[in-house]
Amino acid sequence: MKLTIVGGGSTYTPELMDGFARLRDLLPIEEIWLVDPDVHRLELVAGVSRRMLAHAGHPATVHATTDLIAGVSDADAVLFQLRIGGQDARRGDETWPHEVGCIGQETTGPGGFAKALRTVPVVLNVAEAVRTHAKPDAWIIDFTNPVGIVTRALLQAGHRAIGLCNVAIGFQREFATRFGVEPARVSLGHVGLNHLTWERNVWVDGVDRLPEMFERVTELADEVELPTHLLELLGVVPSYYLRYYYSHDEVLHEQLGAPTRADEVQEVERMLLAKYADESVNTKPDELSKRGGAFYSDAAVDLLASLTSDRGDLQVVNLRNDGILPFLPDDHVIEVPATVGAAGVTAIAVEPLDDDIRGLVSAVAGYERLALDAAINGGRDRVLRAMQAHPLVLQYDRADKLTDLLLAANREHLTWAK
Repeated sequence: MKLTIVGGGSTYTPELMDGFARLRDLLPIEEIWLVDPDVHRLELVAGVSRRMLAHAGHPATVHATTDLIAGVSDADAVLFQLRIGGQDARRGDETWPHEVGCIGQETTGPGGFAKALRTVPVVLNVAEAVRTHAKPDAWIIDFTNPVGIVTRALLQAGHRAIGLCNVAIGFQREFATRFGVEPARVSLGHVGLNHLTWERNVWVDGVDRLPEMFERVTELADEVELPTHLLELLGVVPSYYLRYYYSHDEVLHEQLGAPTRADEVQEVERMLLAKYADESVNTKPDELSKRGGAFYSDAAVDLLASLTSDRGDLQVVNLRNDGILPFLPDDHVIEVPATVGAAGVTAIAVEPLDDDIRGLVSAVAGYERLALDAAINGGRDRVLRAMQAHPLVLQYDRADKLTDLLLAANREHLTWAK
């Protein structure tokens, strides 16, 4: 099997290598191709990747290239982990929304919208190379944020793609630890849109243990940094991304008094790249845990293994709605559990959502559709309309100012805006 990682120079990549080494029996990889335009980072990441696999006794060869066509040619699967504009663009996403009293975040709100505008055109160009040069049945697995919008762009263009996020697997591992069981014994009633999800059930060996967990609801609330009474009202566990909606002003206050996450990540990346340059390093550095993306490798290996070996197991992925949430269009992308096999993914049925959750999902889905239209077709008015539709914006004057700030900060990345 040939696996290609586009954005292979990311400091995340050794996390994947660790997963490939630990879970080698699930996934018979023979070649791993890392594709990235940053030659320096690519060489460092490829070097530590080769040492990690060799140390683990994994037989795969690691190739590094700046040539996208060479990288994806005859690939069985291609994983996208791109960050257009790097941490510098992320710093902007996390700061310029503050000028009009909005949170700054790289996947949610105005900053997440900016990331979508930068990312979608590039991803679609890369996907065309995959369509032309990879194997005809090759899968694209998208880990590039905002995953829901990017995955819908890929599916809308006819690509064989699935979106992947680590939120659900993070909850699964956390709850497995809480109950002292193996993660495979835990499954979730996970529902929503990417970075807008709720856990409505926590099944352990088929028994829903969420009511029992709510007997200690304060612990759950502390973990997602939300008020205890809010969780009691909802009766479910929101993902930590819901904090940007449920506690917007509190988060904004915290952001205004703290370094950006981009600054923190750049410092971690400097440490990581220094480690990767050390030829004695042949295992995943401890510092990688500070980079984010916990359990990313486990989720990616599980998904790849099921797609290639037809295991037919249940995993949380981003896929077409196709009636699962009947209040959304069929072609919208949702994040729910699905059976995964060689033929693709099939979402399992979902119980109707409560009115407040359904309303928020509907509103964000409307924004996402407008955002994708703006990302593909460009134009200030399209950007403004999507911006105004976002539930964290809504007011026209605020949206108008945010649009100008977004365009000023991202003009070099938007062909139509130059």
